[in-house]
Amino acid sequence: MATKITGTGSYIPITIERNEDFHKHEFLNQDGSSIKQQNDVIIEKFKAITGIGERRYVENHLNTSDIAFFAAQKAIENSQVNQEELDYIIVGHNYGDVKHNTEQSDTVPSIASRVKHLLGIKNPKCVAYDILFGCPGWNEGVIQANAFIKAGIAKKCLVIGAETLSRVVDKHDRDSMIYSDGAGAAIIEETSETGGIIAHQSATYALDEAHFIYFGETNNPAITDQRRYIKMYGRKIYEFALNNVPPAMKSCLDKSGYNIGDLKKILIHQANEKMDEAIVQRFYKLYNMDMPKDIMPMTINKLGNSSVATVPTLYDLILNGKLDGHTINKGDLIMFASVGAGMNINAIVYKC
Repeated sequence: MATKITGTGSYIPITIERNEDFHKHEFLNQDGSSIKQQNDVIIEKFKAITGIGERRYVENHLNTSDIAFFAAQKAIENSQVNQEELDYIIVGHNYGDVKHNTEQSDTVPSIASRVKHLLGIKNPKCVAYDILFGCPGWNEGVIQANAFIKAGIAKKCLVIGAETLSRVVDKHDRDSMIYSDGAGAAIIEETSETGGIIAHQSATYALDEAHFIYFGETNNPAITDQRRYIKMYGRKIYEFALNNVPPAMKSCLDKSGYNIGDLKKILIHQANEKMDEAIVQRFYKLYNMDMPKDIMPMTINKLGNSSVATVPTLYDLILNGKLDGHTINKGDLIMFASVGAGMNINAIVYKC
């Protein structure tokens, strides 16, 4: 028996926010002081570092629970599972439903309960709950679903990663250009096939690293409302990721019993193009190898960083032939990997 992904779905918002749309923003330093450089220079450097040329934002009438529902519908249809037979609905997110032009996040009921309601599932034994695990939330939800299935208490689970980061960005912070919105979902089932989830690895670094990503005030001292925004210490995160993610990936692969040469694709959280590339390069260096060409598919240039949604969205796009130059075939060995607020890290070795 194996725990496998039997269906996927994603929702990519239709509103495109391009880099040039930020030219009129008043970017400020964290202390509120003016940044000496002109916006066109700031944006050019941003593109060179992150690889992001545009990102997607949800329409004003949509919330995180809505787009999570859209992705879930597609995954259920793709898998042809009877939704009334789902044992768990697990939703990874970080900020709940933040309605357009509001200052407060709404997390009661949970996003998972809202998705179950929108799907119209009647079965009360279908347990719905949220997981707050930073950007690796979808990966961790898959790990939990696998644990439920291996323990014999579940056979079918729906795992979703959804976020509307456009609702929690500070327009006076250069980092606001990184974030985007999106949702991805997968049906995780017990099957009689071989392969599936082979190994996984998770870790939380919270002694010195807990607040590398946090909720903070706007960079504009003239704004006195109580609203808080997603903030981060970019350099600290970059160094943390490069030092800790490659060893975690290696530990996961070694645990799987497969060789580094068996990997066909690494689907890593779309956080920062340069950072992701450096992580995967260091991972291969641990095996005294160079990073193979086309091992690391990327969507960040067009879709930005949608947190928990990046990995499942990337996987769904590749499976559906919507990412040029990349395919995943039955029997391929792949790795999911992520890093984010917490600071949390995880990796999964999966045989399709």
